[in-house]
Amino acid sequence: MGIFDWLFGQFIDVIEWTDDSSDTMVYRFNRQGNAIKYGAKLTVRESQIAVFVNEGVIADILAPGIYELETRNIPILTELQHWDHGFNSPFKAEVYFLNTKRFTDLKWGTKNPIMVRDPEFSMVRLRAFGTYEIRIDNPKRFLNEIVGTDGHFTTDEIEGQLTNLILSKFATILGQDDTPVLDLAANYQKFSGFITERISPAFTEYGLELTRILVENISLPEEVEKALDTRTSRELTGNLNDHVKYQSGQALGNSESGAMGDMVGMGAGLAMGQQMAESMKETSIPPALPSDEVQYFVAIDGNAEGPMNLESVKSYVKNGTITKQTRMWKEGMDAWQSAEKVISTLFHTTPPPLS
Repeated sequence: MGIFDWLFGQFIDVIEWTDDSSDTMVYRFNRQGNAIKYGAKLTVRESQIAVFVNEGVIADILAPGIYELETRNIPILTELQHWDHGFNSPFKAEVYFLNTKRFTDLKWGTKNPIMVRDPEFSMVRLRAFGTYEIRIDNPKRFLNEIVGTDGHFTTDEIEGQLTNLILSKFATILGQDDTPVLDLAANYQKFSGFITERISPAFTEYGLELTRILVENISLPEEVEKALDTRTSRELTGNLNDHVKYQSGQALGNSESGAMGDMVGMGAGLAMGQQMAESMKETSIPPALPSDEVQYFVAIDGNAEGPMNLESVKSYVKNGTITKQTRMWKEGMDAWQSAEKVISTLFHTTPPPLS
């Protein structure tokens, strides 16, 4: 290799970057200490932006196109290098290519359940996950705030921070939203647009644009979901009797589970409990006990107390539990009447006047 070949090899004539990855956000052109030849060609493809950095200072930002690197094309760099017009010596500068395409399918998800108030379930713990999309919106801010001197910056290096940023905002937004938990699934798209709008300003601080957040799932704790499944199954049967039959049928059809006897027994117990509850609701007049002595029933605090004999009634009159207005009933009466009429003799404490 001749001296001239070596000298010309030190100067870069073509500056470009072709990306075959899907996660590279910033790539620094590797010149390995070589100088950039005055008049070299710079190719900036669509979805790219080229940034010249001279001695740690951003000199110029070039949009997609083909450029010939001359003083007239890079005036800011010319000023930094103190070039005179027509100066054609090689110069040294770092060239960063920024990928301005949209980066999709970035994952986010709650690490711990979020406690929220719900109009139907009072308080519930929710988990959520989905994806989001970003792109570089402000190259200068992104380089200064995030990339620094990193020569090969990928989405992996910032995804964790962005996910934490989403979750911190998401918890606040979810806590302020009054949509019932059972209606969230029907409003995923609307909810996604709402949280994208609310969270986007935080991304601009990094020179990024949050183009979209997708909510793929918001779920309840496993035990709550099981309770909802049981409730749904019960409501499908229509009433308790049908539910008992449904459970018994399920047990009979699942003989291998070993729970058939338990299920049938539980169903029988539920049916018996229902019959007892229905019998307690009956308001028919209580029958008289078979006895030669008259038995009385007394209405006390809305309940029929008895049967009781006359001695017991006297003690109630004496202690004031039974007054003249207290309703009473005994066998042979068509309806309840006041105690003054049923046991009138017990309230005459003074003799009648002498004739």
